[in-house]
Amino acid sequence: MLNKVRWPFLALSLCLLLSGCERNSQPGPPPLPETNKQPVVKGTIVAVGDSLTAGYGLNEAEGYPAQLEKKLQAAGINWRVVNAGISGETSSGTLSRVNWVLKLKPDIVILETGANDGLRGIDPQLTQSNIDQTVRLLKEQRVIVILAGMRMVTSMGRDYGSRFAAIYPAIAKQHDLMLIPFFLQGVAGDPALNQGDGIHPVAEGYRIISDMIYPYLLQAGVK
Repeated sequence: MLNKVRWPFLALSLCLLLSGCERNSQPGPPPLPETNKQPVVKGTIVAVGDSLTAGYGLNEAEGYPAQLEKKLQAAGINWRVVNAGISGETSSGTLSRVNWVLKLKPDIVILETGANDGLRGIDPQLTQSNIDQTVRLLKEQRVIVILAGMRMVTSMGRDYGSRFAAIYPAIAKQHDLMLIPFFLQGVAGDPALNQGDGIHPVAEGYRIISDMIYPYLLQAGVK
């Protein structure tokens, strides 16, 4: 009697086991593609400068470095743009923190400095020497430098203004750099594009600046 009871249970167990094995051996649905992967960052651009780079008076997203990164990404160019601007900085301050900038591992540096030197009446020879040394240190580490030219307000006098403006093309020629002739081109002097102080751009002014810088980055090999 015992044997008669066991066999049906054994047969049922074997059937369920085989059925389970058959189901487990069937291939499952293909894995869903990952849609949240972040694209690989191809390079780093560091925007070095004073309050004009820092975006004085605005939030970070309105400054030119953030707008420039957004413009690159919209074109499918996944490069990071770091805002390394410090309000009030002179060319001496820029030179003193080159090693800190290099720790950011830049492939390209957009160098905008010297405006505060001019507003303080610093000898253009000293400003030129500081920028020259800054460029040399960056180039020694194989960093591509795009130099932003600057002009001085007329209240500093015609002679001073001429000597100051001559700094940037001289350094660009000496080091074979790409030169943005005037960082504030199309923005300076326009009340609609500047804050109340007449010096620092508003967001739309920085949009114009980022549009102007964009082709220089393409020329530098950003893609």
